Amino acid sequence: MTSELLGQALVEEATKKSGLIWVSGPGVPARALWHVWHEGAACLVGDGPGEQPLPGLTDGAGAEVTVRSKDKGGRLVTWPAKVVELTPGSEEWTATVAELKGKRLNAPDGEAMTGRWSRECRVLRLEPAGATARLPAGSLAEAPLPTPATTRRPAPAGLPRLLLRKRRRR
Repeated sequence: MTSELLGQALVEEATKKSGLIWVSGPGVPARALWHVWHEGAACLVGDGPGEQPLPGLTDGAGAEVTVRSKDKGGRLVTWPAKVVELTPGSEEWTATVAELKGKRLNAPDGEAMTGRWSRECRVLRLEPAGATARLPAGSLAEAPLPTPATTRRPAPAGLPRLLLRKRRRR
């Protein structure tokens, strides 16, 4: 009983303090998601234009949540979760969205975002559903997920000479 209560306290405190959680659904690799801890669950908004994708997270399904340390970035705890999709306009949805709205950074539509969330997005609760998992003995590092984003390419070899030549002429 005591270890169960300690596990619940660890899940709550670690998840409250972390800005990101890593969530994986059935058959879907873990993805970093921003969240808010509200009334005993990690709450997310996504799957709409300009919002984070929530692949594999469906109502009633299970998920695995990994919480990292805000200081060092290392894994603190991994816990199983039950996914609950909130109905837009319900009391629970309204209270959750009020919390999420306060934490949403760089929203393109400001005050109108809650209306957009009700029309185009999903609001989910990840409710703890069982004992925390044991920390792994080795590294679980994986290759990054494929993305259309690119990185800056190396500068051409002749570019420094071209830049210096222009400065000398002045």
